[in-house]
Amino acid sequence: MEIFSTNSWTFIWIITPLLIFIARITDVSIGTFRIILVSKGKKSIAALLGFLEISIWLLAISQVMQHLDNIACFFAYGLGFALGNYVGITIEEKIGLGLQSVRIITRNTMEILPMALRDAGFGATVIKANGAKGQVNIIFSVVPRKEVDKLVRLAHEVDPNIFISLQDVRSAAAGYMPQRTPLFSWQRLIKKK
Repeated sequence: MEIFSTNSWTFIWIITPLLIFIARITDVSIGTFRIILVSKGKKSIAALLGFLEISIWLLAISQVMQHLDNIACFFAYGLGFALGNYVGITIEEKIGLGLQSVRIITRNTMEILPMALRDAGFGATVIKANGAKGQVNIIFSVVPRKEVDKLVRLAHEVDPNIFISLQDVRSAAAGYMPQRTPLFSWQRLIKKK
């Protein structure tokens, strides 16, 4: 068929740019996710994803180089890169890897907020401090990223006048944290058998 010939107008101006676009979305999504894994110290998975990422990228760039006279390939390459970043970040947000440190600053001196957090299964360490307008309490908690929204909603319900800051945690040991089985672990493999 004429449509599937590599020299046909349809293949050169539609199919090739579409394949480049899909390849770029895929490799940039993998790359974005890989960088996040590297920042969390997940070396093995990041290395495997790096191999997949660069293999797909080489396929995409080779097609662009073979079709230097085709502006549609350039646009597909650029659009795939842009959308790949968005898709990669969205995937990582959905998976919610790692831990976050939550700092809540409140002028409320009562113990209601730390008690509410503990009742919901979160750890809470309270430190008294001096802020710009007097005494404040700082409540620290380290939680899985998937649980951060739940903790923030609860904290705002209990005390709407709080200040919250979040920070990624590379690792944590000891203390009280809800125990979750990691996404990739030998314990998860054993449970499946």
